[in-house]
Amino acid sequence: TGNICRSPMAEALFRELVAGRADYQVSSAGVSAMPGQPASAHTAGILREKGVDISGFRSRPLTLDLLDKATHIFAMAAHHVEAIEMDFPQSAGKTYLVSEFCADDRLRNQDVSDPIGMGRAAYDETHDMLEQMLPSVLNYIEQTFPKKDAS
Repeated sequence: TGNICRSPMAEALFRELVAGRADYQVSSAGVSAMPGQPASAHTAGILREKGVDISGFRSRPLTLDLLDKATHIFAMAAHHVEAIEMDFPQSAGKTYLVSEFCADDRLRNQDVSDPIGMGRAAYDETHDMLEQMLPSVLNYIEQTFPKKDAS
């Protein structure tokens, strides 16, 4: 929503999954984000403990330009998918819930918990959910998106 808790965490974790791969560009934005805010302190702290520095991260609102450039859009919650589909119907065919392909049946099609305004434990829960969901996102992209020939 605000691009300061869940989505910057997901962005950073997914960047780690595809580190060193020039065929991936990863970014995040929020359906109701104010531009220029840093990631929440707990998000930054959890990632720092994992060796990931997001001190330079700044929030940004979702725009048509960002959506047009994206091959895949993964939302943190069902209401985000609905907002994208309503406001940007041309992006509906490439918009998914981040948990949609999760291998864990208990998490599949679930919203990623929103820790905003809560303590560290809520952020840890969000991190754990994303850690379980993002490998399936990568697998989905790898299986469905055509690769460009290296020649």
